[in-house]
Amino acid sequence: METNGKNRLDKDTLQLVLEEFTVEQKTTNQNIGELIIAIDNLGKKLDVFNEQQLAKSDVPISIDTAPVKSALEKGFLDIKYMIGREPKSVTRKLQILLFPEQDAKLFYKIVFGRWFLLAVALFALKFAYSWGLDYTQSMKEVQKQHLENEKIKQAWSYMYKHNGKATKTMMDKAYNFSDSEKDK
Repeated sequence: METNGKNRLDKDTLQLVLEEFTVEQKTTNQNIGELIIAIDNLGKKLDVFNEQQLAKSDVPISIDTAPVKSALEKGFLDIKYMIGREPKSVTRKLQILLFPEQDAKLFYKIVFGRWFLLAVALFALKFAYSWGLDYTQSMKEVQKQHLENEKIKQAWSYMYKHNGKATKTMMDKAYNFSDSEKDK
């Protein structure tokens, strides 16, 4: 998955570089066209000047422009070759990036490492909170049961102290019966 992302990143980077190169090449072609027009104008002016000088002087002046012409022709052929190789259709696409294109691994390491630590801390806090609620509920139930048992003991003691022998005997039988029921 990392190589696929890297290939995609390389492809996108290469596409952006090619688009910039295409724009620069078009600008260069326009500048070269303007230079050609300027050179042609200078050549015409030079020809007019040479004719005037030839008319004025007796010594003929000859200018060899063959090397300049061959260099210009070679440059034009190179430019035509570059233009022919450039991609014909340029598509622009709009991207909304949630993560950076460069150093994605470092980004994942830092951000998701912190997010993972935060998630673990939140999970631990939630678990501790849940355990604390259960513990307090259990303690409340124990206290309620303890208060209920205390009431029953007080009622038993009150009945045992304030009633006659027949009631005490019956209460002793019930007490002994409840002990035998626990053992079973």
